[in-house]
Amino acid sequence: MTSPPRATLATYPLHDGGGLPLVLLHGFPLDHRMWAACAQHLPAGTRAIGVDLPGAGHSDLDGSPPSIEHAADLVYRAMVAEGEGNAVVVGHSMGGYVALALAERHPGFVAGLGLVSTKSTADTDEARAKRLRVAAATDDSQTVDAVLGMPAALVGATSTEHRRHLFPSLDAWIRAQSPASVAWAQRAMAARPDRTAVLERFSAPVAVVVGAEDTVTPLAEAEHMVRAAAGSAPGTAAGNAALTVVPGVGHLSPVEDPQAVAAALGLLHNQVVAHH
Repeated sequence: MTSPPRATLATYPLHDGGGLPLVLLHGFPLDHRMWAACAQHLPAGTRAIGVDLPGAGHSDLDGSPPSIEHAADLVYRAMVAEGEGNAVVVGHSMGGYVALALAERHPGFVAGLGLVSTKSTADTDEARAKRLRVAAATDDSQTVDAVLGMPAALVGATSTEHRRHLFPSLDAWIRAQSPASVAWAQRAMAARPDRTAVLERFSAPVAVVVGAEDTVTPLAEAEHMVRAAAGSAPGTAAGNAALTVVPGVGHLSPVEDPQAVAAALGLLHNQVVAHH
């Protein structure tokens, strides 16, 4: 029997506690640091582990073709290597795509799902083409210049006016990413399929969180996921899928209002633990 490939993802303890962990997967083009403030607002005793997805932060790119599925497999291997048998998996934006792929490919590992400012549907043709253009531009320039302007489009109008202190950190986090990882992630996201059916089959608790001012993955996408998850366990819809709409924030909800997002994730964790 051959041993599995070496896990290449960096992981970080973001909140101390025991028992079933929350595994926090970041959005694009960021790394685990986007979860740090949110994790500090989790209920006492809730263990949280941040992960840098392939190429992001201190994680390697291992030469594999761009693939959300490969990212999910690497997260699974990293957690198993750390002795984690299962977890509540929480993903923001791109991290949500990885979380859904984890639930599809390693269902025994995922004891609950937190889907934060993300969607289960595939890209439109227009969105896919835009991602591929950004990937090509990043390859050509060997810089991350093509995504430096993203924070202005990702945060909500309220944050743009009242949370300007967030922008220096967001800019620094993006500048810290490698051009290769930015291009890899864009191509991986462009190739992902619709995973709504994964939610329809998923019987454990699901929390969907969306910013009221999110124009990237708006409320309609969140409601679509809740309907899919609620239908997965007849008679338990109210307890199986919960929707939290965070006022005054856009797509970067865990950064814009970390306390509100942490409250929703704490409820999810408690629900999973109570029935685990």
